Amino acid sequence: MSEKGRLIVISGPSGAGKSTVVFKVMEKRNDSCFSTSVTTRKPRPGEVDGREYFFVELDRFREMVENGELLEHAEYVANSYGTPRKYVEQKLDEGMNVLLDIEVQGARQVNANRPDAVKIFILPPSKEELARRLRGRGTDTERAIEARLIRAGQECEEADFYDYVIVNDDADKAAEELDAILTAERCRADNRKACMEKFFN
Repeated sequence: MSEKGRLIVISGPSGAGKSTVVFKVMEKRNDSCFSTSVTTRKPRPGEVDGREYFFVELDRFREMVENGELLEHAEYVANSYGTPRKYVEQKLDEGMNVLLDIEVQGARQVNANRPDAVKIFILPPSKEELARRLRGRGTDTERAIEARLIRAGQECEEADFYDYVIVNDDADKAAEELDAILTAERCRADNRKACMEKFFN
C-alpha cells in the first residue's frame, strides 16, 4: 500500500499573497494538485468540464449537498461552488496532496467532514502592508479596499483555528515554509505505516 496524500486547506485574507506562494510550491512538487470544484455557473469560453470545474445544474448541486457529496460549499455572486468529496478522496488515494484555497467558513466545513485535513493560514506581515498590496493592484475602489481590510481583520482573528501559520513578508521564504510543511506531513508516522509494517511481517 502506497502513501496517501494529505488534504491541505489554505486560507488567508485577500492580498495576503496565497496564490503566489502556492504556485511557487506547486512548480517544484509533483505530489500535489489543486482540487477541482463543482459549480452551478455556466462554462466560460475555453473552459472544459472536469478541468477548470465540474459544471452541474442547480438541482444536481443541491442533491450533492443533501447526499453529503461535498466537503464544503458556498454561494458566490449568485452561483454555488463546492469541493467534491469523491474527487478529493480519489486523488488522496493516488498519493497526491490535494490543496484547497478556501475561506475560513469553508475550512471549518472541511474540518467537520475531514478532521485529518491540514489547515494552513497565510498571514500578511501587517495591516499596513496588506493595505499597500490591495491599493497596488489598482482594481478596487477605496471603499472596496476598506471593506476588504475589515474582512481581513475578522479572518486573521480566526487564524488560531489552523494548524500552521505562515507570515508572507517574502514570497520565496513563505513558499519554503509551505513546502517544508507538505514534506513534514508526508513523513508523519501515521502516513508511513505501510513502510513500517514491512519490518514486522
